[in-house]
Amino acid sequence: MKAMLTSSLGGSSKVNGIRVPSVLIQHNGLLDELRSIWIPNAKVLIICADPSDYEQNDSICACLKEALPMSGLSISHIDMCDDRDLHTAEDLESVDVLLLAGGHVPTQNRFMEQLRLRERLRGYDGVIIAWSAGSMNCADIVYAAPELEGETIDPLYERWITGLGMTEINILPHFQSLKDECLDGLRLIEDVIFPDSVGHEMIALNDGSYIMIVDGKKTLFGEAYMIKDGHQWQICEDGGSLSL
Repeated sequence: MKAMLTSSLGGSSKVNGIRVPSVLIQHNGLLDELRSIWIPNAKVLIICADPSDYEQNDSICACLKEALPMSGLSISHIDMCDDRDLHTAEDLESVDVLLLAGGHVPTQNRFMEQLRLRERLRGYDGVIIAWSAGSMNCADIVYAAPELEGETIDPLYERWITGLGMTEINILPHFQSLKDECLDGLRLIEDVIFPDSVGHEMIALNDGSYIMIVDGKKTLFGEAYMIKDGHQWQICEDGGSLSL
């Protein structure tokens, strides 16, 4: 299996309030590494984060349809899997590149369970590219950090859920913007994530950082931090890499 788990993939930017296609992130060699595992003239399938958010899903698909070739990644076809057409995920053998979109982790996780994606990925021989929530849901047991109002204080909110089983690594994306974030009157890092990290390891990625998995070998690129047992320390610098 070849996979790239990112904090952010890029591929779009806002111009006068309108989202338009753009080249994928190149920082820390992200685009170069992606080109090295890309399958020419790839048949691409995107697994959305919210199967009922058609406007967002169509926007992601439209931007990537142009952004991928713009970035030197040739495609023959690109589809979006949401609840308008669940059958697109049934024949993964015909899919060269599977993209796992970002969004709300539990919402995407439930959709992946509905698709039986964990089971369907067993033996999958294509390329998997994920960003944000998609990267988080790749873990065997996913840490779904609270992100919406009320989730930190909801006794029914599940912070540990079953994922796709591609890796044991729990990823926290967009770490550069989480440091000062508060939710439900709590500091997200110090009051929520640190206590949840007791007995667990999490790798926090800044945008532009990512993890490559190629034939079982895991390599971290870019600035990243380990969070474990209520403590945080830097494990990789911007421009650097680390074997995991």
